[in-house]
Amino acid sequence: MQNTVALSYAVAPGVQGGLGHHAAQVLEACESSLPTVGVFAPRPLHGGARVRCHSPPSFVPAWRRRYSWRRYFQGPAQLEHDRLFGKWLAGRLNDEIAGCYLFTQIALETLTSLEPRGTASLLDNPNGHIRHYREVVQREAGAWLSTRYPAHPSSQMVARVEEEYDLASVIRVASSWAARSLVSRGVDSRRIAVVPLTVDLARFAVGRRRESTDDNLRVLFVGSLSLGKGFQYLLEGLRRLKTRHVSLRLVGSTGDPWCRRLLARLSSGLDVTVTPGDPGDAYRDSDVLVLPTLHDGFGLVVAEAMASGLPVITTDCCGASELLREGQSGWIISPGDSDQIAGALERAAVGRRNLAEMGGVASRDIARTIAPNRTRLRTVIREVFACAADDRAPIVGTSIQQGIDSRCG
Repeated sequence: MQNTVALSYAVAPGVQGGLGHHAAQVLEACESSLPTVGVFAPRPLHGGARVRCHSPPSFVPAWRRRYSWRRYFQGPAQLEHDRLFGKWLAGRLNDEIAGCYLFTQIALETLTSLEPRGTASLLDNPNGHIRHYREVVQREAGAWLSTRYPAHPSSQMVARVEEEYDLASVIRVASSWAARSLVSRGVDSRRIAVVPLTVDLARFAVGRRRESTDDNLRVLFVGSLSLGKGFQYLLEGLRRLKTRHVSLRLVGSTGDPWCRRLLARLSSGLDVTVTPGDPGDAYRDSDVLVLPTLHDGFGLVVAEAMASGLPVITTDCCGASELLREGQSGWIISPGDSDQIAGALERAAVGRRNLAEMGGVASRDIARTIAPNRTRLRTVIREVFACAADDRAPIVGTSIQQGIDSRCG
């Protein structure tokens, strides 16, 4: 594996929603920037001549994930899986590896073994600081649920990822918001690279819309129906729009019985449909996307909706809110505020004739970000893994830090 940079994700590039798309972008950038790439990820992959694929075993049998406690106790189950994956990955890498691009949560064992050798590492952290993520989930559980909530991330996972932050040469995040989240909890800004995600414009593009025949405002939510995504505040906001006919389409699924029961209770009496699956048609059949997330390092569905010509309402705790222009391509609100959601939806309903024009602004804005962000990802990878070509230490310079807000501290 001489001069090979190892790329490891917990999902296979190109599959499993946003993270799969994220992984596929990284694989493409690594292929075009590095001599050889070793991919360590679930499922066999079909890369180019310089890509060597390694698929891990099934650490937890499917029947145990489906029928045992792991089905609902996501925090402990995720921790168990990621520890096993991390040990497998560390055991597959040898002294000749030139660098590692690693997905957070599965990186600790590899970073620990490579750190004494001075091997360059790039840790991909799709969200903000994991401690903030846990604080959000547990706070919401205390406010909305009547029982202990064993969701991801567990306190043990927080400790694990914080060790990864300490060991990684460079940490890649997808927004300035995510960078500030890390810096505010003690991570050195000089080790953070801000590289936003890009969207597949071949798949998500402005197309023919199904026009509404009535005054119904068609609202869309895409994502997991989990407490951190803030769906509970969206439902409360809809209930406060007493003079408006608003229908809500939820494209996502609940992974635990607690959120399912909360969804059933809060949606009672509202015009709500749940349709898990691909969101492509939903973007074309809706008037506005609402992502009231409380913690999101980027929020790829925001970029997908914008590319599809849909204006967006999201919070300032969503990294992709940095793509929006207030009142021109969408609206940015505070997290956890049902009144602000209701107010933004009221503005969308009053100015409904302008929503298509706002969607056009959104699609043009997102299109302009694709090439620069793809170039930036390749640049960061080349800088961090310069040692793969000429045995130099990783460069952590101005281009790595570009994009971090000056208010990070």
